[in-house]
Amino acid sequence: MTHQPSMTPRAAWMLILAASAILMITMGARLTTGLFLSPINTSTGLGIATISFVMAVAQLMWGASQPIFGAIADKYGPARVIVIGGIMLAAGTAATPFVDSEWGLLLTMGLLSAAGAGAGSFSILIGATAQRLPAERRQFASGFINAGGSFGQFVFAPLMQAIIASAGWVAAMLTMAATTLLTIPLALGMRGKKPSAPALVSTAAPAAPSAPGVTLTEQLRLAMRDRSYLCLHLGFFTCGFHIAFLVTHLPQEVALCGLPAGVSATALALIGLFNIVGSLGAGALANRYRMKSMLAIIYASRAVLIVLYLLAPKTALTFYIFAGALGVTWLATVPPTAGLVGKLFGMRYLATLFGLTLLSHQIGGFFGAWLGGLSFVRFGDYTWMWYADILLALAAALINLPIREAPVARPAALVAKG
Repeated sequence: MTHQPSMTPRAAWMLILAASAILMITMGARLTTGLFLSPINTSTGLGIATISFVMAVAQLMWGASQPIFGAIADKYGPARVIVIGGIMLAAGTAATPFVDSEWGLLLTMGLLSAAGAGAGSFSILIGATAQRLPAERRQFASGFINAGGSFGQFVFAPLMQAIIASAGWVAAMLTMAATTLLTIPLALGMRGKKPSAPALVSTAAPAAPSAPGVTLTEQLRLAMRDRSYLCLHLGFFTCGFHIAFLVTHLPQEVALCGLPAGVSATALALIGLFNIVGSLGAGALANRYRMKSMLAIIYASRAVLIVLYLLAPKTALTFYIFAGALGVTWLATVPPTAGLVGKLFGMRYLATLFGLTLLSHQIGGFFGAWLGGLSFVRFGDYTWMWYADILLALAAALINLPIREAPVARPAALVAKG
């Protein structure tokens, strides 16, 4: 007989709030890096394309680190992973102003900071809470934690821009480095032993592959042969392409339109603010509607929004409206994607399996950040990037439609073993 994880309401809220606060800081640090592109270029003279490549590597490293840290968290618990990540994020961010070469930036911003942010990101935090909460609260918790990341963008974008304008980009980056150390005490709220393996099997899906006796290697092999899981990867690739392109290059797009830097900071803040609504809404709706349909609608709506943006006059108001509308969908893909992974394979290895989808997300992010820089250098604007974004968003909407929303049946050999 299976059992749902048991936790008091107060303990559940403390866990959710701690995870949300950690993501607020790590995502706040990660999603404001575009504000530093032009100042770093002015200071080092490395060029937009070179710095864009560094930021693209950071996108890739953030994704690549998550399944690794997720596997460690699945085995040893999330608290120590988050502490190590907080130290790495703070160290990399603090060291960035003191390097002036491409290799130096690759080491500090591209590798150390990005990997540290990955250790305190979606797969670890959502995986840790999903393993400890009953099934009926998991999607809400996922949306609430996701909203914390959006709130971080809302808070840190205007704050970093204000410090850049008043005290310079070095002071802003050092301030961010000091702030990221707050993830270390917050990690204390993530301590505690997760439920035993039998508790992780939902009563609604007793044959879920996360049943006792299935190793991580066997689970990964099963997942990589599943069409629905691979479709999630392809859709999430587009999401990463879109988000990384905007986070990295929206400030430069604003500058091309002859608008002040404050417009880009406000637009990034508005994306974060409106995504709080989108994340909470996605978490709540995922319990009521088919999650694959939600993802298809989200991706298709992005294509429509970009078309409308391209047709509109490039004023500050246009950027604010575009940012607000886009913000509703910004990270709203995370709760249904994580929910589908859990629905397909159970909770036991969620941090690892969802971490792998985030790796695909960040492979897309690498190309979004890097190709954006190349497009700017080659054509002087981002027109072709916007066109590519529209096509990818429409493809992602179609790719999500064949996804199956039912637990994946284990092969007979694994059933016998379990």
